[in-house]
Amino acid sequence: MASQAIIFRETKDSKGFYILLAVLGAFLALGALAFFHAEHHGHHVTGMTNQVVWGLPHVFAIGLIVAASGALNVGSIGTVFGKKIYQPMGRLSALLAISLLVGGLIVLVLDLGHPDRLIVAMTTYNFKSIFAWNIILYNGFMALSAVYIWTMMDRKVKKFYKLAGVAAFTWRLILTTGTGSIFGFLVARDFYNSAVMAPLFIVMSFAMGLAVFILVLHFAYTWTGRPLGDVVMNRLRYLLAVFIGGVLLLEGARHFTGLYIAQKAGVENFILFDGGVYTQLFWVGQILLGSLLPLSLIFCRKLANNRVALLLAAAFTIVGGFAQLYVILIGGQAYPLTLFPGAEVSSDYFDGAINAYAPSIWELMLGLGGVALALVMVTIGVKVLRFLPDSLSNAVADPHSK
Repeated sequence: MASQAIIFRETKDSKGFYILLAVLGAFLALGALAFFHAEHHGHHVTGMTNQVVWGLPHVFAIGLIVAASGALNVGSIGTVFGKKIYQPMGRLSALLAISLLVGGLIVLVLDLGHPDRLIVAMTTYNFKSIFAWNIILYNGFMALSAVYIWTMMDRKVKKFYKLAGVAAFTWRLILTTGTGSIFGFLVARDFYNSAVMAPLFIVMSFAMGLAVFILVLHFAYTWTGRPLGDVVMNRLRYLLAVFIGGVLLLEGARHFTGLYIAQKAGVENFILFDGGVYTQLFWVGQILLGSLLPLSLIFCRKLANNRVALLLAAAFTIVGGFAQLYVILIGGQAYPLTLFPGAEVSSDYFDGAINAYAPSIWELMLGLGGVALALVMVTIGVKVLRFLPDSLSNAVADPHSK
């Protein structure tokens, strides 16, 4: 069968487009309301305290940032590794990456308490701080992704397509390494201090980003009435399984190593067996619902080529990713700091006590607002520019398929 030409078009004007924008706009409004409420009354309206300073908004922010890096993976496979079946999805991949990053950063900035202080962070750099390095990494990621899109959409700069793809691929690995290193470098937190954090966050980004991409791709083609064949979806299906397995492998290695190290025995026992909600989120949210269930949905023979099973696997992968981030961020802060290793510390200021945290509705609203912003950017992007191929049917994606 001869290969069919791939034509990119904007999505057509429809009532569904405006309904979707209205729904997402409502969540954006809730996010804005949460920001102004916390800005006016102070952070005491949230569940965060002096002991737990990173709350639910940070889970959403880091989840979106991590997923942004992984979403670009689809385009990178097509460009860097020359897999032609992925190349038509490169534009959407880069658009989704930029949108998720912006959504994550807006939650992070609005939760600072004084968003205007971002100007200080952008103009005054402390290069001994991993946070300062991440400001550079985020800006560079958006710039390189924009250039990457340009080389895919403008024939005049098509010759730089491969170079831009390699640069974006390399930069996103560095970016996710930097995000993971934020936690890996915090030696006072027993649950954070680990060299495995950087590669763990890289593989987490692969899984979460691909899961988000699968859902966006499916609904974009379903709602616009464009053909989307099983060849493409099955490629993404088994790629997702590989990434989920990678997360399980590194997470297992991190916990087995922690159990072996005497200094970390306490925090490992807390997270794995005696941590209440954090233990439940780990075993039920991350391991059962976020890993084993998606793998079962993917590899069950009776569900082969079943689109609903794939969508459920992607959705549960995202749920598992957020559960994992919640356990890492908040569970790691709930366990007491190790201020003086090898010594017993006793005082009236929470020393040795498990720190309580309960997220407020305002934190949830702000986090959902960031998700809505990312989806609004994607929705408008595919409406005004040619990000989506007219067809990703089997004959177009793989002319040799039957």
